[in-house]
Amino acid sequence: MPDPDFSFGAPTPHGPLRTFHPRRSPLGPARRDALEHLWPRLGFSVHDDAAAPLTADGALDRPALFGRDAPLVVEIGSGMGEAVAAMAAADPDRDYLAVEAHLPGVANLLLLLEAGGVTNVRVAHGDALELLRRRVPEASLDAVHVFFPDPWPKARHHKRRIIAPAHVALLRSRLVPGGVLHCATDWAPYAEVMLATLTADPELENLHDGFAPRPAHRPTTHFERRGLALGHEVADVVVRRVARDPR
Repeated sequence: MPDPDFSFGAPTPHGPLRTFHPRRSPLGPARRDALEHLWPRLGFSVHDDAAAPLTADGALDRPALFGRDAPLVVEIGSGMGEAVAAMAAADPDRDYLAVEAHLPGVANLLLLLEAGGVTNVRVAHGDALELLRRRVPEASLDAVHVFFPDPWPKARHHKRRIIAPAHVALLRSRLVPGGVLHCATDWAPYAEVMLATLTADPELENLHDGFAPRPAHRPTTHFERRGLALGHEVADVVVRRVARDPR
């Protein structure tokens, strides 16, 4: 089980910047119990090389992890888990890997999976970009979801945003041709940056003319409802990987 007091250290001077802000919150007895009893079966740590089943070449062993080899969706920053639990329950023919750095969110998702009898979700605790770089082969994901990432609103922190050209290139490279990258935010300036960044990638095709209508299959989460209550407008951007022209 992950250490309840786990926290990320500062990045090394030459290491990658974090795109998330680690938070410390009390777990409570139910969430601690979820980590004790559900984590060994449903979760692993991104930062522990011995924690996840791996193939001989160091990639995630998906049949060992999920018990089958189905199309895989990765949700980056699953928060408290409401969206991924609901989407996976409605989409039983695909598997979902939720990656979250906030331990109470990991524990809450485990509780949701148990309560809903959802069997096609596994949970990774840690840095999603590190997981994708080290453990997920190119052209292997059916979809990537990035819902309500930290907008890093201060100008000096914009370099930490996950929807930035270098990160988008990584996310796109892990998608199969035709695979979908779906992003959502309630921070209007970030929404414009998301749209511009994603549509500027020559191997991504916007599936809509600008922002997407709110997809019915994306559940409304507590975080989204809070943003709406504050008067924020939610924007979705949905793009698809296209095959590169070999000429």
